[in-house]
Amino acid sequence: MESERSQRMGNACIPLKRIAYFLCLLSALLLTEGKKPAKPKCPAVCTCTKDNALCENARSIPRTVPPDVISLLFTSNSFDVISDDAFIGLPHLEYLFIENNNIKSISRHTFRGLKSLIHLSLANNNLQTLPKDIFKGLDSLTNVDLRGNSFNCDCKLKWLVEWLGHTNATVEDIYCEGPPEYKKRKINSLSPKDFDCIITEFAKSQDLPYQSLSIDTFSYMNDEYVVIAQPFTGKCIFLEWDHVEKTFRNYDNITGTSTVVCKPIVIETQLYVIVAQLFGGSHIYKRDSFANKFIKIQDIEILKIRKPNDIETFKIENNWYFVVADSSKAGFTTIYKWNGNGFYSHQSLHAWYRDTDVEYLEIARTPQTLRTPHLILSSSSQRPVIYQWNKATQLFTNQTDIPNMEDVYAVKHFSVKGDVYICLTRFIGDSKVMKWGGSSFQDIQRMPSRGSMVFQPLQINNYQYAILGSDYSFTQVYNWDAEKAKFVKFQELNVQAPRSFTHVSINKRNFLFASSFKGNTQIYKHVIVDLSA
Repeated sequence: MESERSQRMGNACIPLKRIAYFLCLLSALLLTEGKKPAKPKCPAVCTCTKDNALCENARSIPRTVPPDVISLLFTSNSFDVISDDAFIGLPHLEYLFIENNNIKSISRHTFRGLKSLIHLSLANNNLQTLPKDIFKGLDSLTNVDLRGNSFNCDCKLKWLVEWLGHTNATVEDIYCEGPPEYKKRKINSLSPKDFDCIITEFAKSQDLPYQSLSIDTFSYMNDEYVVIAQPFTGKCIFLEWDHVEKTFRNYDNITGTSTVVCKPIVIETQLYVIVAQLFGGSHIYKRDSFANKFIKIQDIEILKIRKPNDIETFKIENNWYFVVADSSKAGFTTIYKWNGNGFYSHQSLHAWYRDTDVEYLEIARTPQTLRTPHLILSSSSQRPVIYQWNKATQLFTNQTDIPNMEDVYAVKHFSVKGDVYICLTRFIGDSKVMKWGGSSFQDIQRMPSRGSMVFQPLQINNYQYAILGSDYSFTQVYNWDAEKAKFVKFQELNVQAPRSFTHVSINKRNFLFASSFKGNTQIYKHVIVDLSA
């Protein structure tokens, strides 16, 4: 009996357990349902219908716009910046009007996620520019209205001009407010070619802890090298490029006394270095590839070369020459010629004139005639003298001088579109840029240059520079303006008592070496910057 009662009570509990289970399940479902987020309500600053929202007098873009909105209008609001992902969570939005506000800035990813957007209007705001790729990802866009903004058509807006050229969307006509040359110009009519957005600069790269007077670069055994004349230690220091550390490091040196010029010259595959010294004579060294060192092979005539100040190397009709400008009162500026075994004296240009610089260049009497070799000698005692090569005698003959240019310390030349120009350095007075006119050099430009001992033209890629050093102020870097056919100020460099500027190109990297008579030798990297990027 007792067992039967227990069995009946057990059977009676089964329905009660099931009811309790379902009650628990129902409670859980109700709790879960209660945790579901409520559908966003229309923001207080907006008026909403099922598909549309109109927002006015808002201080920022509201984050609680209903997700099913298709059309959204902002007008007469007080915010002036729109940040990234401002309209996130509106996957069905097709029409967005942000009109008649005071918008000054829009972030690059403001419209991210609006893949259904068809029509976008930013009309009648205070926009001066738009971030690059702001319309990226808006694949459904068919109409854009940007009217009524004060766009500054500079490099930051070049991308918009490119986008207008290939977009399938209809864009209302918009106009530039600046810069002055583009004011009231229709942006839709501009071309990417109207924007010059590539700029350059010389950025400090490396300091070499020693003074120097002259710097030269040369190619040897498929590598690029730099040689620096150190007057106080009396050394020629050779540098090579470290491909791992990406810096210049010591390669070798030639030890002497009071070294002023270390001029490399590679004849066939052999490297020679002409070492000019103020004391102890000047010498020629040869690179011995077997011993892996420099060996002195020749002395330069001490009776002619007493106080060397500059050396130039050149090649005429397969013959190699170098010329030494002598600045002593009793020295001879002399040309030496390679004879297969060494260099011998070929011609003394003149004596007693204290020459400070010599420049080799090729110029023509008329555009139709061939260019012929010339030398220009600068002197502390007379105006620069021009010598012309005589093919018959194989000598340079005195041709003319450069009038009204006393006290010229050095002359360096460069070419632009076939025209030959020279930079003339003066320590007192104005340095000059002059252009060859067929029979003489003519004034083009003057540069104030108190304390200048170097005015060096340099071409790096397609950029023509001229660098004017000074012992009393910053070094001025000029860039050639093709339209004006003149140099314009470009950058200032802080170099103590500069004496030379040399362009060195290694592995598509371009460097500017600046020698300093009183401070460290400096290396600058030539940097190209795209302002439209």
